[in-house]
Amino acid sequence: MEPAPSHADPSPPPRHVAIIMDGNGRWAKARGLPRSAGHKRGAERVRRTVEAARELGIAYLTLYAFSSENWKRPLGEVTDLMGLLRLYLRNEIAHLNKNGVRLRVIGDRGRLGRDIISLIDHAESATGGNTALTLNLALSYGGRHELVEAARLLAAEVAAGRMEPADIDEAAVAARLYTAGMPDPDLVIRTSGEKRISNFLLWQSAYAELVFLDVLWPEFGREHLEAAVQDFHRRERRYGASAG
Repeated sequence: MEPAPSHADPSPPPRHVAIIMDGNGRWAKARGLPRSAGHKRGAERVRRTVEAARELGIAYLTLYAFSSENWKRPLGEVTDLMGLLRLYLRNEIAHLNKNGVRLRVIGDRGRLGRDIISLIDHAESATGGNTALTLNLALSYGGRHELVEAARLLAAEVAAGRMEPADIDEAAVAARLYTAGMPDPDLVIRTSGEKRISNFLLWQSAYAELVFLDVLWPEFGREHLEAAVQDFHRRERRYGASAG
């Protein structure tokens, strides 16, 4: 899909947009650069995307920054990614506060370093009062693991006698996900031309519109976000109902 010209869209923006940021390695390889250069350029695109989302009126933005499967990558690459994460958590708080952005991190924190967990706690606390946009960074995140954890929590509550099996419904599951209290994504975008969701927000994306872009993440800009939002507006969302 080609980026549409930038212009104001009279339709209300999707409330929650989620992005699978893909293509850093391919961007670097095409330029004869190490993968770390692609990840660094990709990290720079995060700030621009957050700014664009806030300006477009999007209330929630979830970025798939590091999946549970990414731990299987070569140690050197994982180390580089964790270093970029540390830099982001240290350096972006002032910018996030300036723009009214609240930061939240979703995923399995148990595999992250103690210093990173401390940086996350500080960033979440420092930006907790901001209301212009909620930025969710999905770190060490896997959709299947999230559902397994929710099932374990529910099983523990049943075993403790605090609820009955018959009380378990969709609302009960949703309340035990990392995204509890947030609206489900209306729009899921994936860059790099790949057409799969890769274990990302499996429960939450049940009725999301999916947009797959051929652009690599380090080349992603406001015009691509606007094009995806305009594509979203052209679709008829029926949530399983007939077209009439």
